[in-house]
Amino acid sequence: MNLTETDFLLTITTFIILIVILMMVLVYGVFIRKKSELLLSQQKKEALFEQELAISQVEIKEQTLNYIGQELHDDLGQKLSVARLMTNKLGLANDEDKTNIAQEINLLIGECIQDIRNLSKVFISKQVKHFGFVESLEREISRIERLELLDVEYEINNHDLEISSDHALILFRIIQESINNVIKHARSNKILIKVEDHPNFTEININDYGVGFNAEHRNDGSGLENIKNRAKLIDATFKIKSTENLGTEITITYKKPTPWKE
Repeated sequence: MNLTETDFLLTITTFIILIVILMMVLVYGVFIRKKSELLLSQQKKEALFEQELAISQVEIKEQTLNYIGQELHDDLGQKLSVARLMTNKLGLANDEDKTNIAQEINLLIGECIQDIRNLSKVFISKQVKHFGFVESLEREISRIERLELLDVEYEINNHDLEISSDHALILFRIIQESINNVIKHARSNKILIKVEDHPNFTEININDYGVGFNAEHRNDGSGLENIKNRAKLIDATFKIKSTENLGTEITITYKKPTPWKE
């Protein structure tokens, strides 16, 4: 009888040990699977980020070239044409007029040289990395105003705003695309760009005063979806609110990375 009880207890103990080992194996298997899925997800996110970063760099280069072409045609080309016409007048002018014409030509050439110097700065391939987010945004605003595309009302509460260059590039492209959409579709001659920096996040508001649209009948195109996906890559949110005949408000909220604590 004692032997039977001993055998029974041994069997139960062995069975319990096997169950515990099996459960540990299952838990370990689930842990490894979850860890693998997390690593794959992180690798996928990093790959998407690098891809989006490369696309944003190409887009900035393309826009820079378009801007330079426009400036060469509309500004430098016109100034040099006027200088050429004034040069042709020199042969027919008297001494006093020649002096005045020469001074005007000299001023025009000086302006052209300064314009070329300004354009050379735009050729910097990593503009946002070189100048920083705030200065790059203000250069973009200056370009819009110089080309008389929109009247820009600009507000910022922190000119020393620091954002990592990679995140800043994608954030800058989101803002740039949003402004381009205003120029193309809003039928507005005015825009408000407001940057508010807070301890844990930075919020950018872009308000136009154009035709707006009915949010209930809005069909988000691929352009807006691309912008939203870009925002997700840098842990930001992109929201758009519009009212017909009153305009559209875009809110971009960029969450600042949490610093590691030792």
